[in-house]
Amino acid sequence: MTTADTAEATRADTRAAIQWRKVMILTASQGLSLTGDYVLLVALGWTAVQLGGAGAITTLMLAGTIPRALTLIFSGAVTDIFGPRFVLLRTTSARVLLLATGAAVTLTTHWFWPLVLIAAVEGVLLGLASPSSSTLMPRLADGDQLARANSLSAMITRVAPIVGSPIGAWMIATGELWEAMAAVAVTCAVSLVGVLVVTRGMPGGSRTPGENMLRRSGDGLRLLRAYARLRWLFVCAFLLDLAFGWPIDVALPLLVAGRGWGVGSVAVVVVAFSGGALVAGATGALLAHRIPLVVRLVVTGVGIGAGILAMALMPSVTALAAVGAGVGLMAGLNGPAIVTVYQQASPRARLGTAMSMLTLASIGTTPVSIVAFGGLSAAIGVRATWLVCGVVALAAPVAALLALRQPQPGAEPEQPTAEQPTAEQPTDEPEQPTAEQPTAGAEQPDGQPVAAETRAADTDGRAGTGFPAEPTLAGAGRSA
Repeated sequence: MTTADTAEATRADTRAAIQWRKVMILTASQGLSLTGDYVLLVALGWTAVQLGGAGAITTLMLAGTIPRALTLIFSGAVTDIFGPRFVLLRTTSARVLLLATGAAVTLTTHWFWPLVLIAAVEGVLLGLASPSSSTLMPRLADGDQLARANSLSAMITRVAPIVGSPIGAWMIATGELWEAMAAVAVTCAVSLVGVLVVTRGMPGGSRTPGENMLRRSGDGLRLLRAYARLRWLFVCAFLLDLAFGWPIDVALPLLVAGRGWGVGSVAVVVVAFSGGALVAGATGALLAHRIPLVVRLVVTGVGIGAGILAMALMPSVTALAAVGAGVGLMAGLNGPAIVTVYQQASPRARLGTAMSMLTLASIGTTPVSIVAFGGLSAAIGVRATWLVCGVVALAAPVAALLALRQPQPGAEPEQPTAEQPTAEQPTDEPEQPTAEQPTAGAEQPDGQPVAAETRAADTDGRAGTGFPAEPTLAGAGRSA
């Protein structure tokens, strides 16, 4: 084979490794939908405050988050059984109908409890949809190209709160809640069109007749027990989210107020953090496949922990914002890396279940962080507790390093469909096993050798490295 033939084959292999058209459609539609979620979050929160004060907004937030967390327990199994297209078309359609109905209700009444019901149903639908959304990128990108796709998605995720929150505040200040809700229904409808395009031709789930849904709902815990790589990645994500929640949501305003810097300083720090994360997302979208995984996952984890420690000690708003930008930069590389490696380490037939566990860790960690570190701060003070959070974050890269030392499981091959490539075309599916290549995808206990996916790692040993974040300030932090 000539040099030109080799170069052309390499270009064809790269094209087969990622479907850029669908990746761009998915990223744009999910980004628009997430922006709408932030519009709705601000509009609902302000309306709740007007109707019932702090108690009302607390009730509204719990009405949305508790059903979502509970639904995540079994929604991953639903995705694996029925497939992401089946789930997303129905949940997104139901959200459009819910928001349109909510706009009609809020146009004719100003009662509080209809908002609680809308938030609860919305939470259930988002909980059902989250694992399905998380399984789409690995079906569109392979190997190190998945790192670029997830970084692009993470960059859009960072933009969503920056754009959506001011729009939500403007809409509720100049208009009424029903107008904001109607606008979000439109963004959700656009997302539905994106789902239709992106999931066309995707295979369904793997349902066994007589299968027990309750038993399959526990597969997430069984996966963590069976796969050491998943288990340590889960611990890494949990520790980072635990360390992020209280400092960002609670301690930052307290620290600023205690030093007399003014409420505008909080916005400056948050914008600096988001700016750093945006730069990282753009860098990852272009160059993630060229940055060693140990840098994206371990080195950035150390940087996040060190940055959290430093933020507690900064003497001025400028210094605090500068360090915050650095932490955002590290988080913008670290979050997509965790998500991508977790996706690649999960058995393909149980990818929805695996991702529901990662999402549940993110959603469930923030309240734990606020309660645990809030109580500790009452005893030792805000600055000392912030330093404790930094130490907790420094344990995360240790878990990441332990995860990388574990064998990379192979992905279970999907069932072929009419739109999948034939034997003569480039394909992203694993090659057929030979005498030298054992079958990939079977669940293996810790310590058993397993085969890696065809493009799961490149020649220098770097494994390749989104899903929309929970619409909260902490959710815009570590996770992608």
